[in-house]
Amino acid sequence: MITIRAPGKVILYGEHAVVYGEPALAMAINKYLYVTARARDDNKININARDLRLAGISVTISEGGDVVAKTDYGAVISALSYVKRAIELAMEYLDKKVGIDLEIRSEMPVGAGLGTSAAVAVATILAYAKELGYDIDKRELSRLAWQVEKDVQGSASPTDTTMATFGGIMYIKPEGNNTVMEPVKPGANVPLIIGYVPRISTTKDLVAMVRRKYEIMRNIIEPIIKSIGLITKKGREALEMGDLELMGTLMNINHGLLDALGVSTRQLNDMVYAARHAGALGSKLTGAGGGGCMIALSDRIEVEKAIELTGGSVLRAGLDTNGATIVSND
Repeated sequence: MITIRAPGKVILYGEHAVVYGEPALAMAINKYLYVTARARDDNKININARDLRLAGISVTISEGGDVVAKTDYGAVISALSYVKRAIELAMEYLDKKVGIDLEIRSEMPVGAGLGTSAAVAVATILAYAKELGYDIDKRELSRLAWQVEKDVQGSASPTDTTMATFGGIMYIKPEGNNTVMEPVKPGANVPLIIGYVPRISTTKDLVAMVRRKYEIMRNIIEPIIKSIGLITKKGREALEMGDLELMGTLMNINHGLLDALGVSTRQLNDMVYAARHAGALGSKLTGAGGGGCMIALSDRIEVEKAIELTGGSVLRAGLDTNGATIVSND
């Protein structure tokens, strides 16, 4: 039996603008999704996903009905599609098909923009390989997990699976059809308080909404996009210098521009401004918006309480530098 953990991620700067060729800055966080794997002596795959109970992960019925998942409610349902596809690709890659019991546990809300689907893909593939006695190169692990996301979603950025695999902080630069990711070394610890509310819009719908505005009002929207790109570049510099005050100021401006694009919500804004008023150095939504998560640059309990008073759920997070790792191997 083996347990693997993979980290979630936040976007410090650059959401939506990255779609138009501008850079983004992503940070792996020390909140994890865990997959425990135990090989079976038959060809069945059982998935116990007790923590994955929020909207955001779809399910499918496997052929033959052998892939089974149990929810918190004790119902027997079809397997979570990310897990199912991750197992299929791992079997194909290793050319080894063995029945397995998987238990999945998440410290993060699912479907909130923290990269849980990427983390579960990465951790499932690695857990399957390690339980069967195989090693897998992290570059291959990241590639396979990205394929899982593309197969399930139709299209996907490699950002989330890269962060879940390698950890750290990455400067993301779209270059044509490719995405270049440069590791960034922070000059100081980056304490984050994450606020979460349920999402009311999908990433796909929000990206499409910004695209429509861009096409109708390009002379207005394009400068906003380019300004977010400039903020990301300056944010990287501030991070490398360890200038948390400048990072916070840039987060505030970044959020204002994202709100101008129309991707924030009343609940996100309430959390963002409550955090600032309680003493956060800066705060912004993280991810596509439409609900989901915001981040506050702070370790103050007053900030945490202020976010909770708006109705948000709270997580404290810092940097993860290890990426996908083995937690236990019995």
